[in-house]
Amino acid sequence: MRKQYWILLLLAICMISSCAPKESYTILYEAKKVEEEQTLKEQEIKKHFRIAYIPKVGNIPYFESVYEGVLEAAKQFDIELIYDVPTEAKAEIQMQIVEKAIQKEVDAIAVSVIDSKSLSPVLQRAREKGIKVVTWDADAEMSTRDLFVDMVDAENLGRHLMDQLALQTNEVGEFAIMTGSFSANNHNEWVKWIQTQWKEYYPNMKLVEVVSTNDDPQKAYAVAKTLLANYPSLKGIIGNSSVGPPAAAQAVKDTQKVGEVAVVGLSTPNLMRSYLHDGSAQVATLWSPKKLGYLTIALTQYLLTNKPITDNDVIQRVGAIRFEEQQRRIIMGEPIDFTKENVDQYEF
Repeated sequence: MRKQYWILLLLAICMISSCAPKESYTILYEAKKVEEEQTLKEQEIKKHFRIAYIPKVGNIPYFESVYEGVLEAAKQFDIELIYDVPTEAKAEIQMQIVEKAIQKEVDAIAVSVIDSKSLSPVLQRAREKGIKVVTWDADAEMSTRDLFVDMVDAENLGRHLMDQLALQTNEVGEFAIMTGSFSANNHNEWVKWIQTQWKEYYPNMKLVEVVSTNDDPQKAYAVAKTLLANYPSLKGIIGNSSVGPPAAAQAVKDTQKVGEVAVVGLSTPNLMRSYLHDGSAQVATLWSPKKLGYLTIALTQYLLTNKPITDNDVIQRVGAIRFEEQQRRIIMGEPIDFTKENVDQYEF
């Protein structure tokens, strides 16, 4: 009996000792697994990102409308916005603002670039410090940013603006282009495609001058008055930034050339409403600035949380977007034409 007792006791000890390492290993393994999963989860859902949002210039209705969308997205994603805006559309002012954002160690910078050549080195420094860089509306050099949020395809837009003017002038006569800036990539691209369409399809039209407004309403008006004075036979003006078409239309009214000079181009319906109704402008073209602002912050959030971006992604409040992966470029959608018949349907 005693012998059986010791045999049973020995077996029990062996069983316990053989199981102990396995149990210990399992507990350690599970604990480590939980810790790793928690760390990954915390990295993925980091709250309260800080994004520096920088437009080209303040006190422009177009950029104010963009900002409305930015605020909506920031609220939705619990983002702290560092909002700093140039008082003038000057590259040196914007460079200083970006430098301040770097010093504040923000998580990302979202900027509409005034001058790609000047700003790109500063943006590169931001990236080297681990800050995500998203350009919107106007791009920097591709190697210095993580993503570009474009409104529309540049070629389609430029060709479309030229077609709109040609339609209003019966494809004949002199015309001028009022561009926002000679240093902004988006403005230069649009001018390039306006000229391409003109050269290919409108031999009876003559481009007399391309002038810059520096995205300044007062300067735009002065430039338009000068064009009308210097070219008495002018038949049309294309404005490719939001301040150009309303300034040109006002100049046409003030010089009593309504019906003689057509005005088309990029601007908001609110700025162009009265001019479209009184005939001093014929067509305004744009996209939704508010959607652009929302999309920019939403996609910046994607980058910060390592969420993949794919072509034809459907973004809440925006819709389907196009993504050119090689260029890291988003195209938000198609432009909208506003005329006297439909302009009152829009409010921005």
